[in-house]
Order: sequence, then C-alpha cells, then structure tokens
Amino acid sequence: MSTIHFAETVAATPERIVAALTDFGPGRQELFGNSSDDYLRVHGRGATYADVTEGAGGVWERLRYDWADPRRVVMTTTDSNLWGGRSGHVYAMTPQADGTTLLDVVVVREGRNLKGRLVGALLGSVGKGGLHKALRNTIKVIESR
Repeated sequence: MSTIHFAETVAATPERIVAALTDFGPGRQELFGNSSDDYLRVHGRGATYADVTEGAGGVWERLRYDWADPRRVVMTTTDSNLWGGRSGHVYAMTPQADGTTLLDVVVVREGRNLKGRLVGALLGSVGKGGLHKALRNTIKVIESR
C-alpha cells in the first residue's frame, strides 16, 4: 500500500476548489489528466455526495465522493480494476489570511491484484513526481476558472 501526501497553496477559495473537484460534466479530463471523459459515469448524485466511475488508459475506479464538510472532499474507492482496500483520495482545504487556500492532498493506493500492487508501489516511489505534476496541473485549471 502506498500513501502519498502533497501540500500546495492555491489562489482560490475552498468553495471554488470543491466546485471544481465535484464538477462531473464534460471536460473533466482538463481538470484531472487521469480522468478521460470516455470513462466518466455518474451513477448517482446528491447535494454533498456523488457515486462516479472515472479513469483513463485502461485504469478505472468507482469512487464515492463526499463533500459534506465544505473544507474537505473525501473520495473513497468502492470498485476498481486495480485498487481496493483503503484506496482513495482526501482533499483538505484551509483558507489563508491572504485569500489563498492551503490544499492538503492524501492519495492511498492499495492494490487489489498483482498489477495494482506493482502500480501502487511505483506510484509511491518513482511515480510520485508524476502525481505531483498532475496535481499542479489540476491547481492551474482551478485557478483559471
């Protein structure tokens, strides 16, 4: 199992960040490079939750999004071709006095099969830089909206 942590400052309010993270419309792949619009399926949605399948390049996961706490988005993996166990993502937001937001992101990858365990180990080591780059791209998109 790999647990990956990032902290970044974002020139956007927590409300704008939550709105972007929970926008499941067309063009989501601009926000998340690993979420092709071809894979995107919204199975259900309420005021503070969504049940969504997303992925790209042969890797997919079904996630339960929960944003009942306006400063925290929890994405729990409920099904995937690679991920199981405690896999998911947590985006925690802390507003700063200067109008920016400290974004704290934790990604947990627990492989459900051999391929998942191998990919998870790679993400936790050499792949961490790629995930960090993807997060920075997500932040750029959020800030430009």
